[in-house]
This record gives sequence, C-alpha cells and structure tokens, in this order.
Amino acid sequence: AQWAHASLPGVKQAILDDHDLMRRWRHDIHANPELGFEERRTCDLVAKLLKSWGVEVAVGAVGGPTAVVGVLHGRTASERCMGLRADMDGLPISEQSTTSYRSRNDGVHHGCGHDGHTTMLLAAAKYLASTRD
Repeated sequence: AQWAHASLPGVKQAILDDHDLMRRWRHDIHANPELGFEERRTCDLVAKLLKSWGVEVAVGAVGGPTAVVGVLHGRTASERCMGLRADMDGLPISEQSTTSYRSRNDGVHHGCGHDGHTTMLLAAAKYLASTRD
C-alpha cells in the first residue's frame, strides 16, 4: 500500500501532535511493568489501541500467551509489507526512581527501555493506520 502522507514533515507533525498522548502511554506502561509472558495488562492495552485504529489484532500468537500481532492492511491489495517489533516485558528488579510514574509493581521495573519501545511502535502504528490509502 502507498502511504498517503508519509513525508518527513508529516511524520514530524504527527509526533508533535501526539507527544502528550505518547508520554501518557509510556508513563502508564512504565508504572505497570510485568515480567515476560505475564504482560497481560500491557497486552490488553496494546491490543485495545491497535483495534481502535482499525488494526487487525491476534493475541497469543507465535506461542506467547501475551504476544500481540497487529496487521494493518492498505486499502488496495499489495504484496509489499513491513514488520515492526517491540518487547513489552519488565525486569525482575526494584525501581529506585522517585518519579510520579515509577513502578507500582514491587520488584518489577522497566529498566531496559521496553516501555519506550512499546510506545514508539504504538505511535508508528497509529500514524500508519491514519495515513494508509
């Protein structure tokens, strides 16, 4: 599929427009970390957002109970495709931060950046869904 507004200025503006929303996603994911294969809350959040943008969603795909696969079809048939991937799991360590969005789950922390990775892919999915032709 051809992406109608896939220009650098268009992408930059979409990021600026959704910056606060992306920050809320990241802070929410950061504050609620889950260990690998236990990311039920994060899985539900990601699936819900993807579905709200018209993305076809499969949960539990590829053998992981909390794996989320989203498929976004263009409006016209094409053999071209791209893949985007992010980890969602936290680490089994306690967070030492005092930020307002610090981990609420004792002994689990997003110290590896997966909260950011998940947020970036959500932002990419939202943009691609809104600009598909």
